Amino acid sequence: MSADPTQNPAQNSAQNPARAREGARWVAPLAWSSVALEGFDLVVLGVVLSPMLRDGVWGLTPNTGALISSVGLVGVMVGAIAIGAITDIIGRRRALLYTVTGFSVLTLLCAVAPDPWTFGALRFLAGLGLGGVLPVAIALVNEYAKVGKGGGATTVLMTGYHVGAVVTALLGIVVIPALGWRAMFVIGALPALVLVPLIVRYLPESESFLADKERERHNPVAILFRGGYLRATIAFWVASFMGLLLVYGLNTWLPEIMRSAGYELGAALALLLVLNIGAIVGLLVAGQVANRIGVRPAVLAWFAAAALFLALLSIRLPGIGVYVGVLLAGVFVFSAQVLVYAYISQHYPAAARGTAIGAASGVGRFGAISGPLIGGALLTAGIAYPWGFYVFAVVAAVGGLAVAAVGAAREVNA
Repeated sequence: MSADPTQNPAQNSAQNPARAREGARWVAPLAWSSVALEGFDLVVLGVVLSPMLRDGVWGLTPNTGALISSVGLVGVMVGAIAIGAITDIIGRRRALLYTVTGFSVLTLLCAVAPDPWTFGALRFLAGLGLGGVLPVAIALVNEYAKVGKGGGATTVLMTGYHVGAVVTALLGIVVIPALGWRAMFVIGALPALVLVPLIVRYLPESESFLADKERERHNPVAILFRGGYLRATIAFWVASFMGLLLVYGLNTWLPEIMRSAGYELGAALALLLVLNIGAIVGLLVAGQVANRIGVRPAVLAWFAAAALFLALLSIRLPGIGVYVGVLLAGVFVFSAQVLVYAYISQHYPAAARGTAIGAASGVGRFGAISGPLIGGALLTAGIAYPWGFYVFAVVAAVGGLAVAAVGAAREVNA
Protein backbone atom coordinates (compact mmCIF):
# COMPACT_ATOMS: atom_id res chain seq x y z
CA MET A 1 0.00 0.00 0.00
CA SER A 2 1.11 3.53 -0.68
CA ALA A 3 2.52 5.51 2.22
CA ASP A 4 -0.23 8.04 1.58
CA PRO A 5 -3.30 6.68 3.42
CA THR A 6 -5.63 8.79 1.29
CA GLN A 7 -4.44 7.21 -1.94
CA ASN A 8 -7.03 4.84 -3.33
CA PRO A 9 -5.81 1.23 -3.18
CA ALA A 10 -8.40 0.23 -5.76
CA GLN A 11 -7.57 2.94 -8.29
CA ASN A 12 -6.18 0.47 -10.80
CA SER A 13 -8.87 -2.11 -10.13
CA ALA A 14 -10.18 -1.78 -13.67
CA GLN A 15 -7.30 -4.08 -14.60
CA ASN A 16 -8.09 -6.33 -11.64
CA PRO A 17 -11.82 -7.28 -11.70
CA ALA A 18 -11.54 -9.47 -8.57
CA ARG A 19 -10.11 -6.57 -6.58
CA ALA A 20 -12.80 -4.26 -7.94
CA ARG A 21 -15.55 -6.65 -6.80
CA GLU A 22 -13.91 -6.94 -3.37
CA GLY A 23 -13.80 -3.16 -3.01
CA ALA A 24 -17.43 -2.79 -4.07
CA ARG A 25 -18.52 -5.20 -1.35
CA TRP A 26 -16.98 -2.92 1.29
CA VAL A 27 -18.77 0.25 0.21
CA ALA A 28 -22.18 -0.38 1.84
CA PRO A 29 -20.94 -1.68 5.24
CA LEU A 30 -18.28 1.02 5.63
CA ALA A 31 -20.69 3.79 4.63
CA TRP A 32 -23.39 2.35 6.93
CA SER A 33 -20.93 2.17 9.84
CA SER A 34 -19.90 5.79 9.25
CA VAL A 35 -23.53 6.93 9.32
CA ALA A 36 -24.18 4.85 12.46
CA LEU A 37 -21.24 6.54 14.15
CA GLU A 38 -22.65 9.89 13.01
CA GLY A 39 -25.99 8.93 14.59
CA PHE A 40 -24.23 8.14 17.86
CA ASP A 41 -22.36 11.43 17.95
CA LEU A 42 -25.33 13.59 16.99
CA VAL A 43 -27.55 12.09 19.69
CA VAL A 44 -24.95 11.80 22.47
CA LEU A 45 -25.35 15.43 23.57
CA GLY A 46 -29.04 14.89 24.28
CA VAL A 47 -28.13 11.80 26.32
CA VAL A 48 -25.53 13.54 28.49
CA LEU A 49 -27.17 16.96 28.95
CA SER A 50 -29.65 15.80 31.57
CA PRO A 51 -27.02 14.34 33.95
CA MET A 52 -24.77 17.34 33.29
CA LEU A 53 -27.56 19.70 34.33
CA ARG A 54 -28.50 17.54 37.31
CA ASP A 55 -24.91 17.41 38.57
CA GLY A 56 -24.33 21.13 38.02
CA VAL A 57 -21.41 20.63 35.60
CA TRP A 58 -19.87 24.07 34.85
CA GLY A 59 -23.03 25.65 36.25
CA LEU A 60 -24.90 24.73 33.08
CA THR A 61 -28.49 25.90 32.72
CA PRO A 62 -31.09 24.65 30.23
CA ASN A 63 -30.51 27.81 28.17
CA THR A 64 -26.75 27.17 28.04
CA GLY A 65 -27.36 23.56 27.09
CA ALA A 66 -29.72 24.64 24.31
CA LEU A 67 -27.10 27.10 23.05
CA ILE A 68 -24.43 24.36 22.91
CA SER A 69 -26.86 22.09 21.06
CA SER A 70 -27.70 24.85 18.58
CA VAL A 71 -24.04 25.64 17.97
CA GLY A 72 -23.42 21.99 17.17
CA LEU A 73 -26.33 21.95 14.71
CA VAL A 74 -24.96 25.05 13.00
CA GLY A 75 -21.70 23.15 12.55
CA VAL A 76 -23.63 20.24 11.02
CA MET A 77 -25.34 22.61 8.59
CA VAL A 78 -22.09 24.26 7.52
CA GLY A 79 -20.37 20.89 7.24
CA ALA A 80 -23.10 19.44 5.03
CA ILE A 81 -22.88 22.34 2.58
CA ALA A 82 -19.10 22.68 2.55
CA ILE A 83 -18.02 19.04 2.60
CA GLY A 84 -20.74 18.08 0.14
CA ALA A 85 -18.98 20.34 -2.35
CA ILE A 86 -15.48 19.28 -1.28
CA THR A 87 -16.23 15.61 -1.94
CA ASP A 88 -16.90 16.43 -5.60
CA ILE A 89 -13.38 17.88 -5.76
CA ILE A 90 -11.20 15.54 -3.68
CA GLY A 91 -13.28 12.38 -4.02
CA ARG A 92 -15.67 10.36 -1.86
CA ARG A 93 -13.00 8.18 -0.28
CA ARG A 94 -10.83 10.97 1.05
CA ALA A 95 -13.84 12.99 2.18
CA LEU A 96 -15.25 10.07 4.18
CA LEU A 97 -11.84 9.34 5.68
CA TYR A 98 -11.31 12.96 6.72
CA THR A 99 -14.81 13.47 8.14
CA VAL A 100 -14.87 10.27 10.21
CA THR A 101 -11.37 10.91 11.53
CA GLY A 102 -12.12 14.55 12.25
CA PHE A 103 -15.37 14.21 14.16
CA SER A 104 -14.05 11.19 16.10
CA VAL A 105 -10.99 13.09 17.32
CA LEU A 106 -13.09 16.12 18.24
CA THR A 107 -15.64 13.93 20.02
CA LEU A 108 -12.82 12.42 22.07
CA LEU A 109 -11.62 15.92 22.98
CA CYS A 110 -15.13 16.72 24.29
CA ALA A 111 -14.42 14.21 27.07
CA VAL A 112 -11.65 16.44 28.44
CA ALA A 113 -13.25 19.85 27.79
CA PRO A 114 -12.49 22.10 30.79
CA ASP A 115 -15.39 24.55 30.40
CA PRO A 116 -18.65 25.06 28.47
CA TRP A 117 -17.05 27.42 25.92
CA THR A 118 -14.44 24.88 24.89
CA PHE A 119 -17.10 22.17 24.92
CA GLY A 120 -19.36 24.22 22.63
CA ALA A 121 -16.49 25.03 20.27
CA LEU A 122 -15.58 21.35 20.03
CA ARG A 123 -19.22 20.44 19.32
CA PHE A 124 -19.30 23.01 16.51
CA LEU A 125 -16.08 21.66 14.96
CA ALA A 126 -17.27 18.07 15.34
CA GLY A 127 -20.51 19.13 13.65
CA LEU A 128 -18.58 20.11 10.54
CA GLY A 129 -17.47 16.51 10.08
CA LEU A 130 -20.79 15.06 11.19
CA GLY A 131 -22.65 17.14 8.63
CA GLY A 132 -20.30 16.03 5.89
CA VAL A 133 -20.64 12.29 6.45
CA LEU A 134 -24.18 11.98 5.10
CA PRO A 135 -23.75 13.57 1.64
CA VAL A 136 -20.48 11.67 1.13
CA ALA A 137 -21.96 8.32 2.18
CA ILE A 138 -25.17 8.76 0.13
CA ALA A 139 -23.21 9.72 -2.98
CA LEU A 140 -20.89 6.75 -2.56
CA VAL A 141 -23.52 4.05 -2.01
CA ASN A 142 -25.61 5.35 -4.92
CA GLU A 143 -22.63 5.25 -7.24
CA TYR A 144 -21.97 1.63 -6.29
CA ALA A 145 -25.64 0.56 -6.19
CA LYS A 146 -27.01 -1.57 -9.00
CA VAL A 147 -28.94 0.32 -11.65
CA GLY A 148 -32.40 1.14 -10.34
CA LYS A 149 -31.49 0.17 -6.76
CA GLY A 150 -30.30 3.55 -5.50
CA GLY A 151 -33.47 4.18 -3.48
CA GLY A 152 -33.06 0.98 -1.53
CA ALA A 153 -29.35 1.59 -1.00
CA THR A 154 -30.07 5.03 0.45
CA THR A 155 -32.83 3.95 2.83
CA VAL A 156 -30.82 0.97 4.12
CA LEU A 157 -27.88 3.33 4.66
CA MET A 158 -30.06 5.62 6.78
CA THR A 159 -31.04 2.81 9.14
CA GLY A 160 -27.48 3.19 10.38
CA TYR A 161 -28.35 6.59 11.83
CA HIS A 162 -31.25 5.17 13.82
CA VAL A 163 -29.18 2.22 15.04
CA GLY A 164 -26.48 4.63 16.22
CA ALA A 165 -29.07 6.76 18.00
CA VAL A 166 -30.63 3.76 19.77
CA VAL A 167 -27.21 2.45 20.84
CA THR A 168 -26.38 5.86 22.28
CA ALA A 169 -29.52 5.91 24.41
CA LEU A 170 -28.97 2.35 25.65
CA LEU A 171 -25.31 2.97 26.49
CA GLY A 172 -26.25 6.15 28.31
CA ILE A 173 -28.47 4.16 30.67
CA VAL A 174 -25.61 1.81 31.56
CA VAL A 175 -22.48 3.93 31.22
CA ILE A 176 -23.35 7.31 32.76
CA PRO A 177 -24.28 6.05 36.26
CA ALA A 178 -21.11 3.95 36.39
CA LEU A 179 -18.50 6.07 34.59
CA GLY A 180 -19.99 9.54 34.18
CA TRP A 181 -20.96 11.60 31.15
CA ARG A 182 -17.40 12.07 29.85
CA ALA A 183 -17.11 8.32 29.20
CA MET A 184 -19.83 8.59 26.55
CA PHE A 185 -17.61 10.76 24.37
CA VAL A 186 -14.69 8.36 24.76
CA ILE A 187 -16.93 5.48 23.71
CA GLY A 188 -18.20 7.51 20.75
CA ALA A 189 -14.65 8.00 19.48
CA LEU A 190 -13.35 4.45 19.96
CA PRO A 191 -15.05 2.84 16.89
CA ALA A 192 -12.90 5.06 14.66
CA LEU A 193 -9.87 3.02 15.75
CA VAL A 194 -11.35 0.17 13.72
CA LEU A 195 -13.38 2.04 11.09
CA VAL A 196 -10.66 4.42 9.87
CA PRO A 197 -8.10 1.65 9.11
CA LEU A 198 -10.82 -0.29 7.29
CA ILE A 199 -11.64 2.77 5.15
CA VAL A 200 -7.94 3.22 4.38
CA ARG A 201 -7.49 -0.43 3.48
CA TYR A 202 -10.69 -1.39 1.70
CA LEU A 203 -12.85 1.55 0.62
CA PRO A 204 -12.54 2.17 -3.13
CA GLU A 205 -13.08 5.49 -4.80
CA SER A 206 -16.28 6.02 -6.74
CA GLU A 207 -15.79 4.75 -10.29
CA SER A 208 -17.97 7.57 -11.65
CA PHE A 209 -15.86 10.14 -9.78
CA LEU A 210 -12.66 8.64 -11.23
CA ALA A 211 -14.17 8.62 -14.73
CA ASP A 212 -15.27 12.25 -14.36
CA LYS A 213 -11.79 13.14 -13.08
CA GLU A 214 -10.35 12.12 -16.44
CA ARG A 215 -12.57 14.66 -18.17
CA GLU A 216 -12.60 18.41 -17.82
CA ARG A 217 -13.37 19.41 -14.24
CA HIS A 218 -16.34 21.66 -13.57
CA ASN A 219 -17.29 23.83 -10.62
CA PRO A 220 -19.72 21.52 -8.78
CA VAL A 221 -21.57 24.43 -7.15
CA ALA A 222 -22.16 26.12 -10.51
CA ILE A 223 -23.70 22.92 -11.92
CA LEU A 224 -26.57 23.21 -9.41
CA PHE A 225 -27.72 26.50 -10.94
CA ARG A 226 -27.29 26.02 -14.67
CA GLY A 227 -27.83 23.53 -17.46
CA GLY A 228 -31.48 23.08 -16.52
CA TYR A 229 -30.80 22.23 -12.86
CA LEU A 230 -31.82 25.54 -11.24
CA ARG A 231 -35.51 24.68 -10.79
CA ALA A 232 -34.67 21.22 -9.47
CA THR A 233 -32.12 22.62 -7.02
CA ILE A 234 -34.59 25.08 -5.52
CA ALA A 235 -37.33 22.44 -5.43
CA PHE A 236 -35.08 19.94 -3.64
CA TRP A 237 -34.10 22.61 -1.09
CA VAL A 238 -37.79 23.29 -0.36
CA ALA A 239 -38.55 19.56 -0.08
CA SER A 240 -35.61 18.99 2.26
CA PHE A 241 -36.62 21.97 4.41
CA MET A 242 -40.15 20.60 4.74
CA GLY A 243 -38.98 17.04 5.34
CA LEU A 244 -36.63 17.92 8.18
CA LEU A 245 -39.16 20.33 9.67
CA LEU A 246 -41.52 17.36 10.04
CA VAL A 247 -38.87 15.04 11.47
CA TYR A 248 -37.61 17.44 14.13
CA GLY A 249 -40.99 19.04 14.86
CA LEU A 250 -42.69 15.71 15.53
CA ASN A 251 -39.79 14.19 17.46
CA THR A 252 -39.66 17.25 19.69
CA TRP A 253 -43.33 17.91 20.38
CA LEU A 254 -45.43 14.82 19.60
CA PRO A 255 -45.69 13.75 23.28
CA GLU A 256 -46.76 17.22 24.40
CA ILE A 257 -49.24 17.58 21.53
CA MET A 258 -50.80 14.23 22.44
CA ARG A 259 -50.97 15.25 26.10
CA SER A 260 -52.83 18.40 25.08
CA ALA A 261 -55.24 16.08 23.27
CA GLY A 262 -55.98 14.37 26.59
CA TYR A 263 -53.66 11.36 26.51
CA GLU A 264 -51.76 10.35 29.67
CA LEU A 265 -48.00 11.03 29.82
CA GLY A 266 -47.11 7.34 29.55
CA ALA A 267 -49.24 6.92 26.44
CA ALA A 268 -47.84 10.11 24.91
CA LEU A 269 -44.25 8.92 25.37
CA ALA A 270 -45.16 5.48 24.04
CA LEU A 271 -46.51 7.16 20.91
CA LEU A 272 -43.12 8.81 20.35
CA LEU A 273 -41.52 5.37 20.48
CA VAL A 274 -44.12 4.03 18.03
CA LEU A 275 -43.43 6.98 15.70
CA ASN A 276 -39.73 6.06 15.54
CA ILE A 277 -40.44 2.36 15.12
CA GLY A 278 -42.51 3.41 12.14
CA ALA A 279 -39.52 5.38 10.87
CA ILE A 280 -37.32 2.28 10.74
CA VAL A 281 -40.06 0.20 9.10
CA GLY A 282 -40.63 3.00 6.61
CA LEU A 283 -36.99 3.15 5.62
CA LEU A 284 -36.92 -0.54 4.76
CA VAL A 285 -40.24 -0.48 2.91
CA ALA A 286 -39.59 2.80 1.07
CA GLY A 287 -36.34 1.51 -0.41
CA GLN A 288 -38.01 -1.57 -1.85
CA VAL A 289 -40.90 0.46 -3.25
CA ALA A 290 -38.49 2.96 -4.82
CA ASN A 291 -36.54 0.11 -6.42
CA ARG A 292 -39.74 -1.21 -8.01
CA ILE A 293 -41.54 1.94 -9.16
CA GLY A 294 -38.72 4.51 -9.23
CA VAL A 295 -37.59 7.09 -6.71
CA ARG A 296 -39.68 9.99 -7.99
CA PRO A 297 -43.08 8.22 -7.82
CA ALA A 298 -42.10 6.78 -4.43
CA VAL A 299 -41.17 10.12 -2.86
CA LEU A 300 -44.37 11.73 -4.21
CA ALA A 301 -46.45 8.90 -2.77
CA TRP A 302 -44.60 9.08 0.56
CA PHE A 303 -45.18 12.82 1.04
CA ALA A 304 -48.85 12.42 0.07
CA ALA A 305 -49.32 9.56 2.54
CA ALA A 306 -47.49 11.54 5.24
CA ALA A 307 -49.90 14.46 4.73
CA LEU A 308 -52.91 12.10 4.91
CA PHE A 309 -51.90 10.29 8.10
CA LEU A 310 -50.79 13.48 9.85
CA ALA A 311 -54.18 15.03 9.12
CA LEU A 312 -55.92 11.88 10.43
CA LEU A 313 -54.09 12.27 13.75
CA SER A 314 -56.20 15.37 14.35
CA ILE A 315 -59.07 12.94 15.00
CA ARG A 316 -59.05 11.34 18.44
CA LEU A 317 -58.91 7.66 17.48
CA PRO A 318 -60.14 5.03 19.92
CA GLY A 319 -57.96 2.39 21.60
CA ILE A 320 -55.21 0.96 19.42
CA GLY A 321 -56.27 3.16 16.52
CA VAL A 322 -54.10 6.08 17.64
CA TYR A 323 -51.04 3.82 17.82
CA VAL A 324 -51.70 2.53 14.31
CA GLY A 325 -52.13 6.09 13.05
CA VAL A 326 -48.88 7.29 14.63
CA LEU A 327 -47.04 4.21 13.36
CA LEU A 328 -48.20 4.88 9.80
CA ALA A 329 -47.31 8.56 10.11
CA GLY A 330 -43.81 7.51 11.18
CA VAL A 331 -43.55 5.10 8.25
CA PHE A 332 -44.08 7.89 5.74
CA VAL A 333 -42.79 11.08 7.42
CA PHE A 334 -39.21 10.00 8.12
CA SER A 335 -38.49 8.03 4.96
CA ALA A 336 -39.97 10.74 2.71
CA GLN A 337 -36.96 12.89 3.56
CA VAL A 338 -34.54 10.03 2.89
CA LEU A 339 -36.15 9.40 -0.49
CA VAL A 340 -35.52 13.07 -1.29
CA TYR A 341 -31.79 12.39 -0.81
CA ALA A 342 -32.05 9.31 -3.04
CA TYR A 343 -33.80 11.32 -5.74
CA ILE A 344 -31.15 14.04 -5.58
CA SER A 345 -28.37 11.48 -5.96
CA GLN A 346 -30.01 10.16 -9.15
CA HIS A 347 -30.93 13.54 -10.60
CA TYR A 348 -27.48 15.15 -10.73
CA PRO A 349 -24.31 14.04 -12.53
CA ALA A 350 -21.45 12.54 -10.52
CA ALA A 351 -19.50 15.80 -10.80
CA ALA A 352 -22.03 17.58 -8.56
CA ARG A 353 -23.74 14.74 -6.68
CA GLY A 354 -22.09 15.32 -3.30
CA THR A 355 -22.56 19.07 -3.62
CA ALA A 356 -26.27 18.67 -4.40
CA ILE A 357 -26.92 16.32 -1.47
CA GLY A 358 -24.88 18.45 0.91
CA ALA A 359 -26.61 21.67 -0.11
CA ALA A 360 -30.07 20.15 0.31
CA SER A 361 -29.10 18.67 3.66
CA GLY A 362 -27.66 22.00 4.81
CA VAL A 363 -30.68 24.04 3.75
CA GLY A 364 -32.89 21.39 5.32
CA ARG A 365 -31.28 22.14 8.69
CA PHE A 366 -33.18 25.42 8.71
CA GLY A 367 -36.31 23.27 8.61
CA ALA A 368 -34.91 21.20 11.49
CA ILE A 369 -34.65 24.40 13.53
CA SER A 370 -38.08 25.66 12.43
CA GLY A 371 -39.99 22.49 13.31
CA PRO A 372 -39.53 22.71 17.09
CA LEU A 373 -40.14 26.48 16.99
CA ILE A 374 -43.45 26.06 15.15
CA GLY A 375 -44.58 23.28 17.48
CA GLY A 376 -43.64 25.35 20.52
CA ALA A 377 -45.55 28.36 19.21
CA LEU A 378 -48.69 26.27 18.60
CA LEU A 379 -48.47 24.80 22.10
CA THR A 380 -48.00 28.24 23.64
CA ALA A 381 -51.08 29.45 21.78
CA GLY A 382 -53.04 26.45 23.05
CA ILE A 383 -53.95 25.20 19.55
CA ALA A 384 -51.37 22.45 19.04
CA TYR A 385 -54.21 19.92 18.97
CA PRO A 386 -55.67 19.59 16.43
CA TRP A 387 -54.10 22.44 14.47
CA GLY A 388 -50.56 21.18 14.91
CA PHE A 389 -51.37 18.11 12.84
CA TYR A 390 -53.07 20.23 10.18
CA VAL A 391 -49.96 22.42 9.97
CA PHE A 392 -47.68 19.40 9.70
CA ALA A 393 -49.95 17.88 7.05
CA VAL A 394 -49.70 21.07 4.97
CA VAL A 395 -45.91 20.99 5.37
CA ALA A 396 -45.86 17.43 4.00
CA ALA A 397 -48.09 18.47 1.10
CA VAL A 398 -45.75 21.36 0.24
CA GLY A 399 -42.82 18.94 0.31
CA GLY A 400 -44.62 16.73 -2.19
CA LEU A 401 -45.44 19.68 -4.43
CA ALA A 402 -41.79 20.72 -4.36
CA VAL A 403 -40.74 17.25 -5.53
CA ALA A 404 -43.38 17.40 -8.28
CA ALA A 405 -41.87 20.72 -9.39
CA VAL A 406 -38.58 18.98 -10.16
CA GLY A 407 -40.29 17.67 -13.28
CA ALA A 408 -39.81 14.34 -14.98
CA ALA A 409 -36.87 12.45 -13.50
CA ARG A 410 -33.64 13.27 -15.19
CA GLU A 411 -32.02 10.34 -13.51
CA VAL A 412 -28.39 9.59 -14.11
CA ASN A 413 -26.28 6.73 -12.88
CA ALA A 414 -22.93 7.96 -14.07
